[in-house]
Amino acid sequence: MSASRRRADLLQKRLEQFTRLLHELPEGDVRALHRTRVASRRLREILPVLQLKHDLAERLGRRLKHVTAELGRVRELDVLLALLAELRDSGRHDTQALRRVSAALSSEQTEVRERLDSRLPIGELRRLARKLEKVGDDLRDRKPSRGWRWAVDARVTRRAETLLQALDAAGSIYLQERLHHVRIALKKFRYALEISGEAAGVRLSSDLRTLKRGQDVLGRLHDLQVLIDRVRQIQPIVALPDVAAWRRLDALVMSLENDCRRLHAKFLHRQPKVRAICERVMRASGAAPARRAVAS
Repeated sequence: MSASRRRADLLQKRLEQFTRLLHELPEGDVRALHRTRVASRRLREILPVLQLKHDLAERLGRRLKHVTAELGRVRELDVLLALLAELRDSGRHDTQALRRVSAALSSEQTEVRERLDSRLPIGELRRLARKLEKVGDDLRDRKPSRGWRWAVDARVTRRAETLLQALDAAGSIYLQERLHHVRIALKKFRYALEISGEAAGVRLSSDLRTLKRGQDVLGRLHDLQVLIDRVRQIQPIVALPDVAAWRRLDALVMSLENDCRRLHAKFLHRQPKVRAICERVMRASGAAPARRAVAS
């Protein structure tokens, strides 16, 4: 396969993921919204290595970032309400506390979904998809420079280095903000590694599975952290002056915090495998991993 064709196919694959379920977004389909948002992230990751004109890449990147952010407002509430339903079914938590939180978030979800149509019309998404389709057509007719593969390798190496730095900064202590940075860096590294493997025609299934497992653990931890923050925001509104309700919500927060710490320990167990992949990528590029400032 020619480099021009491979480069265009990398974009086309991610564009098809983006457009596949667009028709279901106006119907409020949770799965369609999630997959479209993930696809927008993958498109953002590949744009910088397609060798487009700078202003075009910047413009498309901003539009895709807008899509990610707007869908993210709804996605967060979808996830939190699904998580509350799961917690209720588990029988481990106070039903009244969960019901109070769920009612508050359901009301917010309705408002956010109603605003989505005006903030992100489906027509805007289709226009963006057509623009990206045209970019793909142009790529097939234009031979990439010799620096194309170098740009792909440089990007995945930079993503690996950023993830290592985030892991070092997080260390082994449970710190919410630093773990959030690790989660984001891990996600970006995984998407960049997908592009690198496909560009080279190399299967990286094992490495990608390892990264996905680590990402899933941190994703679950993040969802619980967001839920804890939401409960604390809601608590003064829904519980006062009901002391019993306040205590039930307090107990819910404490239980969720314990779950977060268990997930953190689980990620620490997986972390060496994630770190090994980063270091291998950097060695392959000739970039030696920086000396760790914090022991893992």
